[in-house]
Amino acid sequence: MTATIDLDIGGMSCASCVARIEKKLGKLPGVSASVNLATERAAVTMPDEMSVDEILTTIEAAGYSASLHAPEPPPESPGEPTDESSDLLHRLLICTALSVPVAAMAMIPPLQFTYWQWLSLTLASPVAVWGAWPFHRAAALNLRHGTTTMDTLVSLGVVAAYLWSVYALFFAGAGTPGMRMGVEWLPARGSGATIYLEVASVLTVLILLGRWLEARATRRSSAAIRSLLDLGAKDATVLRDGREVRIPIAELVPGDQFVVRPGEKIATDGIVREGQSAVDESMLTGESVPKDVGPSDQVVGATLNVQGRLIVTATRVGADTQLSQISRLVENAQMGKAPVQKLADKVSAVFVPIVILIALATLVVWLVLTHNPSQAFSAGVAVLVVACPCALGLATPAAIMVGTGRGAELGILIKGPEILQSTRKIDTVVLDKTGTVTTGRMSVTDVIPADRRTETLSLAAGLESGSEHPIARAIVSAAPTVLPKVADFTSHGGSGVEGTIIIDGMGCGLRAGRLAWVCESAILPPQLAAQADEAQAQGSTIVAVAIRDEVIGLIAVSDTIRDTSAQAVQEFRSLGLTPYLVTGDNLTVANAVAAQVGIDHVVAEVLPSDKVATIASLQDEGLVVAMIGDGINDAAALATADLGMAMGAGTDVAIEASDVTLVRSDLLCAVDAVRLSRATLSRIWSNLFWAFAYNVAAIPVAALGLLNPMIAGAAMAFSSVFVLQNSLWLRRFSPTKAHTFCSEAVE
Repeated sequence: MTATIDLDIGGMSCASCVARIEKKLGKLPGVSASVNLATERAAVTMPDEMSVDEILTTIEAAGYSASLHAPEPPPESPGEPTDESSDLLHRLLICTALSVPVAAMAMIPPLQFTYWQWLSLTLASPVAVWGAWPFHRAAALNLRHGTTTMDTLVSLGVVAAYLWSVYALFFAGAGTPGMRMGVEWLPARGSGATIYLEVASVLTVLILLGRWLEARATRRSSAAIRSLLDLGAKDATVLRDGREVRIPIAELVPGDQFVVRPGEKIATDGIVREGQSAVDESMLTGESVPKDVGPSDQVVGATLNVQGRLIVTATRVGADTQLSQISRLVENAQMGKAPVQKLADKVSAVFVPIVILIALATLVVWLVLTHNPSQAFSAGVAVLVVACPCALGLATPAAIMVGTGRGAELGILIKGPEILQSTRKIDTVVLDKTGTVTTGRMSVTDVIPADRRTETLSLAAGLESGSEHPIARAIVSAAPTVLPKVADFTSHGGSGVEGTIIIDGMGCGLRAGRLAWVCESAILPPQLAAQADEAQAQGSTIVAVAIRDEVIGLIAVSDTIRDTSAQAVQEFRSLGLTPYLVTGDNLTVANAVAAQVGIDHVVAEVLPSDKVATIASLQDEGLVVAMIGDGINDAAALATADLGMAMGAGTDVAIEASDVTLVRSDLLCAVDAVRLSRATLSRIWSNLFWAFAYNVAAIPVAALGLLNPMIAGAAMAFSSVFVLQNSLWLRRFSPTKAHTFCSEAVE
């Protein structure tokens, strides 16, 4: 057996660090790890007999800190900086103040007084030593463990520029009174008297600036998960012995009854016991219109009670609430890796050693060709500095963090980054009818008895009271208050239900369900058959009720199409997806619904196993299939499809079997899930292209001696910031707007 633990990792700076940790852990028997640079987290799968301490020791032996992840409460203010960003900002401000005069004196000859170079050394030394200390320390730790990272390149660049300048000042004549330097955007081509103190100091400032911007951008990209965690109520008013008592939310237990006044957040998930109100669920579903609730309705913790006073019975508390489950889903999605990141990880694992070799080769070649140490040194340092692969390491996780976070804000929960790539390949979308294309709020429109109307409805309701199917709930709602007791209840998925009822002291078999299924063991009177055909032609679903071997009546039930279903079908087509309607309902009803929303392909009267077979058949034709459903009978199909999407109002088993959960039960939400996934994947690819293209173009330019090390540092810092800002664009993703004509039939 295996277990998965979630760790916080400290000391990582680039994709090379990620590769090193994963490689070290991968050498342990039975251990696999996925390390995320942007979140500084690791998901480690290990055998049950292995201790967590062994995992932590292995990571620490590789030169990094590690601890079990413990969620912390969000800061009081969304803009409050973290400790890491505060330290970076502190270093950045001090180093900037010291570096500005160093750069000014080096770049502006009129400012170069008699001993200006010695003042530059005085100002640059704290920057090169203290300011760049995080890079030096990380490089030393990695060197001790026989590896290299981005910090190695930064540290080598700063140390080389600083030590060369010290050498030139003390031994190569650069310290002579009256020494002058001109403005050179290309590497220096003069004598050994050239100093690079401005390179050492400005490079440190630029890297610190890049790291600080990365920390801020990372914080912004993970703002969605923090805002989710901050949504919950802090305390609740519970009823104890008839009195209202205010207690912390952590003390709530299932079964507690608590009061929610107008304007208050609902403390936890529960069922309304008393009261009528409207609940604003926009923070979880993205739906701006409040939802009316009353007795027996379910409510979700952290949503806002808009109007009336409610008394709610708690059903889920703590980590079991929907808010906590959503937070975990988003965290898990941000922790994982998309398949496209594997390429970046492989490249990063060997990138830094290759860059160091290229820099040494550049130094040697320039020395041989020019016999100019200053020029050779400048070209070599430029290669070291410009090649730092931090943009490569951030390209994928940054986009995933922002994309999944934005999805959570819109009620779209993507279970893992690998799902993002699946959406690009999808060309077919299979839609369940009841609860997906339609509202699932069925109502009885007619009762067609062979004998007595009341008996037909009450018997069916007594039997259906043991089922959670929307049709069953509609029949129970329309029936008399007192229902007959039914024993030996059995549900036949996709067909109907049966049980035993006592009539005249004898047990009689009772069936209710699809007409064809009921008629397998019962006789349908001719007059009922004609009326069934007429009702089905009008788009109603027929439930047959039979006692022993005779159908005693029919119940016509109809469903309403969601206002946005027709528009959603159009949007699916615009995304290149072919929609199919697959339902257990009869073909006449299915065709009527399909015609109203504009679906051409209909598969009707299928059992749950037939839904799986239908999807498998489409896959055998070479199609890549997405399935959208909400019920227990959709779970197997959701798991079989290449991409499964479960409506959030559906059953837990359907949500568990799916790849994407739509908190808001609206097909336009499914459209947005596809659009957002594709947009996120597009950002990942553009980030990777930029990161690769930047290094491919910049390294040869630097090696040819056409790039000043200071300009190289600025370019490297800009590449990381560009990747992060490109990812943050996803925060502006806008959901598809519903049009007023959505409920109309599509011509």
